[in-house]
Amino acid sequence: MESPHSLSPSSSSSYSSDGVTFDTEEPRTPLAVRRALHLINSGEPHLCLQAARDIRRLTKTSQRCRRQLSQAVGPLVSMLRVDSPESHESALLALLNLAVKDEKNKINIVEAGALEPIVSFLKSQNVNLQESATASLLTLSASSTNKPIISACGAIPLLVEVLRDGSPQAKADAVMALSNLSTHPTNLSTILETNPIPFIVDLLKSCKKSSKTAEKCCALIESLVDYDEGRTALTSEEGGVLAVVEVLESGTLQSREHAVGALLTMCQSDRCKYREPILREGVIPGLLELTVQGTPKSQSKARTLLQLLRESPYPRSEIQPDTLENIVCNIISQIDGDDQSGKAKKMLAEMVQVSMEQSLRHLQQRALVCTPSDLPIAGCASEVSSK
Repeated sequence: MESPHSLSPSSSSSYSSDGVTFDTEEPRTPLAVRRALHLINSGEPHLCLQAARDIRRLTKTSQRCRRQLSQAVGPLVSMLRVDSPESHESALLALLNLAVKDEKNKINIVEAGALEPIVSFLKSQNVNLQESATASLLTLSASSTNKPIISACGAIPLLVEVLRDGSPQAKADAVMALSNLSTHPTNLSTILETNPIPFIVDLLKSCKKSSKTAEKCCALIESLVDYDEGRTALTSEEGGVLAVVEVLESGTLQSREHAVGALLTMCQSDRCKYREPILREGVIPGLLELTVQGTPKSQSKARTLLQLLRESPYPRSEIQPDTLENIVCNIISQIDGDDQSGKAKKMLAEMVQVSMEQSLRHLQQRALVCTPSDLPIAGCASEVSSK
């Protein structure tokens, strides 16, 4: 018997499932996709539920199926409005998969009216439904078109409530959704009004510092400390600055860039006010490491922050230039006796060693590119030794 998945292009036979019959007149569209579209448009609750599950499965990894099943957006959104928790969750998960890596579907889902029910599900006592709603908003908020619309629907205060009281997965998705929304200028002040920093700090303390969650927490903090209210909230929260310093020390490259950016913003806004709270958390070793091993932005920000953390805010004389070594020595002299002083000195020694090794490799590379037509062999040796 011929498999229904291998119908020839000329086939015009019919296929029946669960009482729904349809023609296979579109040979380029997989049969499973056509079946799901017929079921979701049937209007029968049990068939729509089956279709939602099929759509979720088909779109889990296939970008092509996401395009082919875009017509299912409207019926799936309608399922969010019926009085059936089972239908809500199945439709949400199907919409979530349709939206992944598909900008057009993200916009179509919002235009179809999905936000009102999704936002209402954030208040659900059903943990699975709340998690699905939060994950859906995370995905939909990746679209720049959707960001102001999601905020206008009142999602931000509810996401902060999820960040405070939700399950671990819901909290992680909520902070990522808020981070996405914060990139729209008008949303940042709305987020700040909800006083989210205590809950962001709590999540940052508990999550793995090299995780995506930590990265989004620090990205959000970096944006919020642009405001005086955000800076005050972070320093007022017990362990708030320390949590950022810990990411600066052991986070991903991107996380560390956000962390040092947040601390630098604070120090630049009011050096006298924030210098001591930052120094007190033992930031020096992490900053020293960043000046060598961070991204180009991290390296620049770390050096600038080190300059701001020294005792005198004014430039040094030519006798004591602003070399990294002088800046660090100035700082660690003020924390003598503290355990951080020994760590900083050790880190500085390691930096010098790394710098010497990098210089040697650079000289070796220069020597290798010398050719007889460029310089004599003796000239190459002389050039290396003179360095």
